[in-house]
Amino acid sequence: MSDTALPFEEVEYRDRQSRFLEQVPKDQLVIIPTNSVMIRSRDTTFPFRANSYMLYLCGWNEPEGLWMAYHNGTNWISSLFVRPRDTKKEIWEGRIVGVEQAASEWPVDESESIENLSDSIKTHISESNGVHYISGLNSIVDEIVLDSGIQNTDPRPILDKMRRIKSSKEIELMLESANIASLAHIEAMKVSQIDIGEWEIQSVIEGYFMNCKSRWSYPSIVGGGENGTILHYNTNQSVVKDGDLVLVDAGCEVQGYASDITRTWPVNGKFTEPQREIYELVLKAELAGIEACQNGSSWVSIHTATSEILAAGLIELGILDCTLEEAIGDPVEFDGPYRNFFMHGTGHLLGLDVHDVGGGRQGDDDKGPILEPGMILTVEPGLYFSSWRTDIKIPDRYSGIGIRIEDD
Repeated sequence: MSDTALPFEEVEYRDRQSRFLEQVPKDQLVIIPTNSVMIRSRDTTFPFRANSYMLYLCGWNEPEGLWMAYHNGTNWISSLFVRPRDTKKEIWEGRIVGVEQAASEWPVDESESIENLSDSIKTHISESNGVHYISGLNSIVDEIVLDSGIQNTDPRPILDKMRRIKSSKEIELMLESANIASLAHIEAMKVSQIDIGEWEIQSVIEGYFMNCKSRWSYPSIVGGGENGTILHYNTNQSVVKDGDLVLVDAGCEVQGYASDITRTWPVNGKFTEPQREIYELVLKAELAGIEACQNGSSWVSIHTATSEILAAGLIELGILDCTLEEAIGDPVEFDGPYRNFFMHGTGHLLGLDVHDVGGGRQGDDDKGPILEPGMILTVEPGLYFSSWRTDIKIPDRYSGIGIRIEDD
C-alpha cells in the first residue's frame, strides 16, 4: 500500500467535480493531465509536484496521472489513469498506489493503467463532439487531440473561478501553512547577526519548514543589503554586513496549499533613520491595504489604498517633487513616477499556487476580481532604491534600501 493520503474527504472532491462538470456540455470529453517529472541533470530529477488542477479535482499526487470525465448518457463518469504496480520500480523509487487502490480509495468512478491511455483517449474522442483539455502537459495526449481535429476548449477559466473561493478545510490548511511560515521567519530573526550569510538565514527557514513536514512553496528570497532591492533575488550567497537590512520572502506548502510572507529587518538589530523612514512608510501602506480588503472591494481599490500612502510618503520625504495625482498617474493604470520605486502589484490570490489563479495579479487583462468571502490573498507593498539604476535618480539618503512587508 502507498502511504499517499488525501487531504480532503471524498465528498469535497466529488462536489468540486460536480460543480465543474455542470458547466461542461455533456457531449464533451474532459481531460486533465498532471505534470511530468522534470530532469535536473542526467538521471537525477527534481522533486515531483503534481499539477494544481489535478490536486484540486481528485488529490492525485503521483507522476504520469490523468483525470478524465465523460458522460455515458445518464451520468458523468470520472476516470483516473495511473501507473500500474511495478515491483522493480518500487524497490528503487517507493511504493506506487496502482490501479486497484486508485479505484477503491480515490474520488473517482473507475481507474485504468496509464499504459491504456492512448487507446482509451482515442476511443472517447471518437465518441465526443469536443474536448475540454489542458494542453502542454502530456505530449501523447497533445498529439492525439491535435491529430483528431476535435475542437478543444481550455477548462481552466471554469476551474480558476472555482478555485478562487476556498472551503473551510482549504482555509484550515492555509492557516497551518501561514503559521509555519510565520514561525520560520521568527527563527530567522533570532539567528540574524552581523556578517551572517544569506544562505544561513535560508537554511534556518527551510529547515523549519522541513521540521514541520512541509516544504517551500517557492524558492526563498533572502536579500541582504542592496540585494533586497531585486524583486525576485534568490542567489542567496552574499554576506549581510553591519548596517544592512535583510529582506526575506519565504513561504511553505502544506498539502499543496501555499503561504507567502515577507519581512525586512536590520541584522544588527537597529534601523538607521533612513531605513526607519522607509520601513514605517511601507508598513503604513500595508496596513491600509489590509484594511481595504473587505467583502465587495475591488482589486483596484486595494492597490489604490497602498499606492496613495506610498506616493504621499515619497512626496513628503522629498523623493518625488509633484502632486499626489501626478505621482500616481492614471487611477487605473498606476503609471506615475511612484512606480519607479514600487514596481509590482499590492498582492495576489493565494492557494494551491503561490500566485494563485482567478485574477488579481499586476498585468491581468481585467482589473482583478471583486473580493468575496473565502478568497485568500496577500498584501505586499514595498519600496526599492537600487543604487545601480541609471534610468532614475536615487536619493543618496535612501540608496541601497529595499523593503517589502507581506502578510496572507
